[in-house]
Amino acid sequence: MPDSGYLALFLVGLLGGTHCVGMCGGIVGALSLGAPGSGRWSLHLAYNGGRIASYALAGTLAGALGAASLGFDGVAPVRLTLYLLANLMLIALGLYLLGATRALALTERAGQVLWQRLQPLTRRFLPARSVAQAFPLGLLWGWLPCGLVYSALATALTAGSPGRGAALMLAFGLGTLPNLLLAGIVLARLNEFVRRPVVRLLSGALVLGFGLYGLLGWFRLLALEGK
Repeated sequence: MPDSGYLALFLVGLLGGTHCVGMCGGIVGALSLGAPGSGRWSLHLAYNGGRIASYALAGTLAGALGAASLGFDGVAPVRLTLYLLANLMLIALGLYLLGATRALALTERAGQVLWQRLQPLTRRFLPARSVAQAFPLGLLWGWLPCGLVYSALATALTAGSPGRGAALMLAFGLGTLPNLLLAGIVLARLNEFVRRPVVRLLSGALVLGFGLYGLLGWFRLLALEGK
């Protein structure tokens, strides 16, 4: 995956922020009530730190899985398959930003089994009134089934190493941070900006362009392997 993947995933996290708020808005609202005044910031920072840490962990696992798969027989077919999957997911993410909201629906179903096991654990930390409660709550909530997250993980599969996989998911997580960290404070203005048709059009086209460019690279690799 080229370095442009970092920018692509950051933009997906940032411009898909309204989706993130829809998924995590209830928890974010509860955190705002968990501590008075400036104490709210520490809870939000701890929660989001835990959430992004889970993304990075998932990216580490995806990067390790992708790297390990290259050790199997027939490395070239495996590499080509992973590269194709990653770029198809970037295309799906670009289409999502352009308004094709169903583009990621199937991926969200994949994590329901895991989430059914993890969700009951979140109750131990609710209501979160301290950093010691907010951080593990974020760690658990980071595994909430989310098409944006799972599609980003498909990109991390092609990273080639656990460290690069973690870095890709970290870029994605940092993109989601402004919307969730500022929810209820300046979110109205930020949402107004990211919902502007021209912003979503340009961002969606850019991410879609990354995916299409990568797809062209896949065809070139396929042609080289066929020689």
